[in-house]
Amino acid sequence: MAFKVQRTYTSKRHRKHAITPSSPISTLSSSPPPATSRKRPLQDADDAPAKRLKKDTRKPQEKQKTLTQLHFCIDQSTLRQCPKCDLSYTKGAPEDESLHRAHCTRVQRDMEWGREEEREASKVRVDEVANNVVLKNGQKGRIICIRGTVGGKIGAKLSTVLKIVNTALSSPPMESKVLQMSKAYLFLLPAGSGTSNKERIVGCVLAQRISSAMAIVSPDAATSTGDLGHIDTSLFCHPERLPTALGIARIFVAKSIRRQGIASQLLSTAARTFIEGCELDARKGQVAFTQTTGEGLALMRRWGGDGMRIYEE
Repeated sequence: MAFKVQRTYTSKRHRKHAITPSSPISTLSSSPPPATSRKRPLQDADDAPAKRLKKDTRKPQEKQKTLTQLHFCIDQSTLRQCPKCDLSYTKGAPEDESLHRAHCTRVQRDMEWGREEEREASKVRVDEVANNVVLKNGQKGRIICIRGTVGGKIGAKLSTVLKIVNTALSSPPMESKVLQMSKAYLFLLPAGSGTSNKERIVGCVLAQRISSAMAIVSPDAATSTGDLGHIDTSLFCHPERLPTALGIARIFVAKSIRRQGIASQLLSTAARTFIEGCELDARKGQVAFTQTTGEGLALMRRWGGDGMRIYEE
């Protein structure tokens, strides 16, 4: 039995034609096709949102203050006395050091008497009450008298001098009504070489008109006499008010020129010229002092003797 062979392929010339499969291609696939990686463009990377940073909840540390090491110096006192202005102050106390700087500057700058002051003195009533006053060290000076009511530059100068004196003596400022009845006596010494026209104010006495004062009792009589007024630890007085014409409200001498007789010269000149034509005598009880310091009390007894008196300012 002969079999008929059927050709199922074409010749080479017919292979260019697409062969249609006998069954349709299934769209289902057992595994997905591999994903192809695509690089992100540069602009897309720049536009990408930044990663959110974690918020720092810690408190910021405060800046540490600079500390100053303090030392206790028990064997050394903090109280100082300036050799230029003679003011005692507490070292390390801001208020005391500020007061000392201002006072020391005024002493070195404003305790001068020059051509400008001399020119202004000729316009107002500034009297030269003593000339060629010889001190114990041989220096010669002069004493001028300024009324408390003077104005202008001389009045400003006097106000500055009295402020320096009050600071040095720890005294309150003078009231205007008291200054109207007062005279200031200034002791002037040549400053520097003899050719200089500048002078230094080295002493000041402020004298005022008063009506009464209290007599001072000697320390020996104070123990046996009753009903005495206690002014100081070593000063007693009778409470009775006695008529007195002149009161010494302030007395000051620069420390660098003390113990040369300046205070005694100023007091004697004030007692002689305060009331025109009437010289006062402290030993007769005609001159009184305000409450003075220890050095002022010694000067008062040495100059006025037992006739000295005390009055309330």
